[in-house]
Amino acid sequence: MAGLIKREDIDEVRQRTDIKEVVDGYVTLKGAGLGTYKGLCPFHDERSPSFTVRPQVGRYHCFGCGEDGDVISFVQKMDHSSFHEAVEKLAARIGYELRYEDGGSGPSREEVGKRQRLLDAHKIADEFFRTQLLTPGAAEGRAFLHGRGFDRAAAEQFGVGYAPQGWDSLLKHLRGRGFTDAELKLTGMFSEGNRGIYDRFRGRLIWPIRDIAGDTIGFGARKLYEDDQGPKYLNTPETTLYKKSQVLYGIDLAKRNIAKDRQLVVVEGYTDVMACHLSGIATAVATCGTAFGAEHIKIARRLLSDDGSGGEVIFTFDGDAAGQKAALRAFEEDQRFVAQTYVAVEPTGADPCDLRQTRGDAAVRELISTRKPLFEFAIRASLKRHNLDTVEGRVAALREAAPVVAQIRDSGLRPAYVRELAGWLGMPIEDVSRAVGGARKRAEAQAAGNTGGGHGSTPHGGGQYASGAPQQGGPGQGAAGPSSDPGAAFLRPDPRDPVAAMERQALEVVLQDPSVLAGAAWDRFEISRFVTPAYAAVHDAIRAAGLARAADPVAWVEAVRQEMPEPLRGLVSELAVTPLPASTPEAMQRYCRDILARLFELQITRIKADKMGRLQRLDAAANPEEFQQLNRELMELEMQRRALRAEL
Repeated sequence: MAGLIKREDIDEVRQRTDIKEVVDGYVTLKGAGLGTYKGLCPFHDERSPSFTVRPQVGRYHCFGCGEDGDVISFVQKMDHSSFHEAVEKLAARIGYELRYEDGGSGPSREEVGKRQRLLDAHKIADEFFRTQLLTPGAAEGRAFLHGRGFDRAAAEQFGVGYAPQGWDSLLKHLRGRGFTDAELKLTGMFSEGNRGIYDRFRGRLIWPIRDIAGDTIGFGARKLYEDDQGPKYLNTPETTLYKKSQVLYGIDLAKRNIAKDRQLVVVEGYTDVMACHLSGIATAVATCGTAFGAEHIKIARRLLSDDGSGGEVIFTFDGDAAGQKAALRAFEEDQRFVAQTYVAVEPTGADPCDLRQTRGDAAVRELISTRKPLFEFAIRASLKRHNLDTVEGRVAALREAAPVVAQIRDSGLRPAYVRELAGWLGMPIEDVSRAVGGARKRAEAQAAGNTGGGHGSTPHGGGQYASGAPQQGGPGQGAAGPSSDPGAAFLRPDPRDPVAAMERQALEVVLQDPSVLAGAAWDRFEISRFVTPAYAAVHDAIRAAGLARAADPVAWVEAVRQEMPEPLRGLVSELAVTPLPASTPEAMQRYCRDILARLFELQITRIKADKMGRLQRLDAAANPEEFQQLNRELMELEMQRRALRAEL
C-alpha cells in the first residue's frame, strides 16, 4: 500500500493553490476591503454575506456559523471527500506531483476513494455517449436534436450524447477501462437482472448532469423509439454523487452569468435550458425530475449573493394546470429568497424550446422580459378557481387569496397587493385588509405553536471559541469553573472592552502581515503581555511558532494554528481573515504600523504603572540606589513612549 502524502507536499499544495479561485467555483465572492472577499456562506443559510476569504493567508472564516479552514478543508467539506482525496484533487488542479511516504507513488486504482472512482466512471461515460452521437446508429438522436432546432455545435456545447441500443455497450466500455462490476453498480448507470448488470440507458439521447464544479455526476435520457417501454425521460437514480434535490441542470454553464447578472431563470427541461442559453438567456437552469426546493434555493442564493441588494429569480412554466401547480409550489418557497421572484408563462403554453423553434431567439428573450411577479401570478391563479360574478364566489376567492397575500414577507409590498386584490375582486379595501390581517395572525399563531425551541443564529462576527461558551464580561475573566474542555477557559472577549479591542487588532495585523514584526518589533511583541485570555493564547501560539515561516503568509497562519488548542484554532482563522480598514497597500502599511505602535505604547504604559507603584512604596532614604534605578527606568520608558507616539 502507498504511504501517506509527504507533509511538505501537503504544505506545497496548500500554498500554491489560490483559495479564492477554488471558492469561486461554489460561492460568488465580492471584494470586502484590500485583499479580502465575502459571500454567502455555503455551510449555512444566511441573508447577509459573512463568509470571508483572504487569499494572502489562504484561509476562510464564516463570521455567522464559525466554519473555518484552508483550501483543503474547503474542498473536503464541499465535495464530502477525505483529506487524502482533497489534497490529490488540488494537486491535480495545479499540476503538482505528490510524493508519498516509504517511496510510494500514490494510491493504486483499487485504493482510490469511492467518490473519485465514481467521478472517473461518469467522465468516461460522458465521453463515450458524446462519441456515440456521431455514429450511424445515432441517426434518430441527431434527427431529434435537429427537429428541436439544435445543430452539432449546440450538442457539443451542452455535451449531448447517445446511448446505443445494445444491452452492454457502456458496460463493456467501462469494464475495459478497469472498472469492476461492484464499482459500476454504485454509479446508477446500470440496472441489475438475473444475469448481472446491464446498461440502464439504451437507445436514448443523453444529457450529462454536472455539479457546480463541472464534474459529471449523473445523466438524463430521452426516449427516441416507439418500442421503448420506459418513461419519456429517465434520469440517474439517487447515488452518493447524484441527489436530485440538490442538482440543477446547467448550473456549471450558468453560474458565472447568474453571479454577474444577478438573475436566475428556472425552466423545466434540458432542451429548455439549451434554448435559453442559445437565445442569450445564459442564466437558465432546470431541476432534474423534481420540484424546485429548499436545497436548490441554497445553491441559487449563494450564486446570486442573495443579500437584499437586488437580483431576481424567474420561474418559467407551461401554461397548463400542471404548470400553474408548479408555479404555486415555487411560491411556497419564495419566502426563502431576498431576491425578487417572478414567473414567465407563455399564453399559448409554449415552453422556451418550442418558442425558439417556432418564433426564434427573440421570442425566448421576450418571454423572460415580460415576466410577472410571482405574487401576482399566485393570487390570480387562486381567483380563477372561483366565479367572481357571484357574492359567494368573491367571498370564497377572498378566503383563498388572503393567506397568499398574508405570506408576502415584504411589508411594503403586502399593502400594495391588498389594494390589487380588492380591485380584482371588486370589494372594499377595508374588507380585504381585514381578511389578510386575520390570515397573517393565524399563520403566525400556527408558526408559534409549531416552534419547539431550536437554536438562534449567531450574530455577524460572533462564532464561539468553545461550543456553548457564554460571553466573557471583560478582560482577564476566565471560566466559571474547572472543565475538561481546553477551550472552555477562553470565552469570547467583550468587544466593547478597549483593551480587548486593542489586543485583537494587534493580532489581526501580526497574522495578516507578519512583516511588521521585522527587527526590534519582534522582541517588543514577544515580551508584550496580553490580558485577555483568548488573545493571550494566540499571542503564546505566535511566539511558539516563531518568525521562521512568516515569509510565507499561508504557512505562517497554519503554523500558529497548530500551536493552538484545537477548540481555539478557529479564532486564528477568524483573526487572519478579518478585513483590515485600508483601501490601498500604503494605507495598509500605515495601519499595521500604527496598530503595533499603539500596542507597544500600551505595554509601556502598563510597565510604567507597575514601576511607579514600586517607586511609591519604596523608602528612598533606605534604598537610594534602587530608587535612582527605578527613576532612570521610568525616564527611559517615557522616552520610548514618546518615540512611539511620534510614529503615530
